[in-house]
Amino acid sequence: MLGYYLNLALRSFRRNKVLTALMVLTIAVGIGATMTTLSVYFVLSGDPIPHKSGQLFHPRMDPLPERENPDAGVELPDQLTRFDAEALLEHKRGDRQALMAGGSVTVLPSDRLALPVLMGARYTSADFFPMLDAPLLQGRAWTAAEDAARARVAVISISLADTLFGDDDAVGRTLQLPQGTLEIIGVLDDWRLGPRFYALGERFGEGEDVFLPFSTSRELRLGTNGEMTCWGDTKEHAEGSHALNAPCAWVSYWVELDSVQKAAAYREYLERYSQQQREAGRFERPVDVRLHDVMDWLDHKRIVPNDVRLQMWLAFGFLLVCLVNTVGLLLAKFLRRSGEIGVRRALGASRAEIFRQCLVEAGVIGIAGGVLGLGSTAMGLWIVRQQPDDYARLAQLDGSLLLLTLAFALAASLFAGLLPAWRAMRIPPALQLKSQ
Repeated sequence: MLGYYLNLALRSFRRNKVLTALMVLTIAVGIGATMTTLSVYFVLSGDPIPHKSGQLFHPRMDPLPERENPDAGVELPDQLTRFDAEALLEHKRGDRQALMAGGSVTVLPSDRLALPVLMGARYTSADFFPMLDAPLLQGRAWTAAEDAARARVAVISISLADTLFGDDDAVGRTLQLPQGTLEIIGVLDDWRLGPRFYALGERFGEGEDVFLPFSTSRELRLGTNGEMTCWGDTKEHAEGSHALNAPCAWVSYWVELDSVQKAAAYREYLERYSQQQREAGRFERPVDVRLHDVMDWLDHKRIVPNDVRLQMWLAFGFLLVCLVNTVGLLLAKFLRRSGEIGVRRALGASRAEIFRQCLVEAGVIGIAGGVLGLGSTAMGLWIVRQQPDDYARLAQLDGSLLLLTLAFALAASLFAGLLPAWRAMRIPPALQLKSQ
């Protein structure tokens, strides 16, 4: 029966080519705009590490001084002070833990590098690589002992290894910086988290090219980038705002906890630690700690910009307008065939069969609109990729988006066809036969 309905639909399309083309184009434009914005939203709101996003946590606490108005609702810093981050790392209360900060290093010329280049860097501790499942192509990551020894070692990205050494093995070679020499002990394979939840700055960029121990970065006085919250004088410290006891929160901290019970115990530990610091005079405000898992952290940081949300809802509104227009066109199309439908009813076709016939016709229009909408979606995503936003390059038309576009177009057209099909099946056959 489905084949018969399809045959009837194709015959109807040939009789009303302009009207059919207009409906297909209307659905295609609405679907293209909607799927373009929806794909960007999915890129921004997706889970970057789905197999363990509920096991990785970002702690926050309140080191800020008392305010004149304690009820002003001062928001907690997003990061920890260096003192607190190193204390938590030393206590090792999680399955794994890593402190980190973003920065950049200048790589000096070498055999294959003619000029100095500035590369993104991540200063972190030994658990960073196994905790975030960072894949090592060659060599190894450094150890906790090398962290403590402030070892002059580094792990570099595969792209930097290719730039510096070509096809030669990079492990055992050296990385020349103005501040000193680092031994390359590992090469990181192509690794792209989207978004990079552990980085507060460029979350959707290419990623860092140089990884080295946090302790080493402080010994070399390497610069940092990213957010920093200070609430006191830092001039008295030799390292300024980066000093161990500086009143500044700038170090990011992540801990892995593989059960709900461990997460609850870790929160209690943070509360006890904060209370101890308050009794010692470091913390002045009442104890206030937070423990965010990955998705909660991304929501807290508003990883999806408000303009992207607005564009998505506007696109859905535009699609609704397109569907309303399609409803009107389908209604006109079906009612113009009242005589044909009346004859079918008189020959024994039930209302349900007329309803299914009309829905099949609407579905075929939707599939055609979806295929055409794929082209407009691809064009829309190409336009997005030309934007300067760091997430723009991730807007790609992949297989899952292709299937989703077709399914969405089919569902939208069937929805638009419900009212016209219902009206068509209620056409009285006697009246139509009398008028023939």
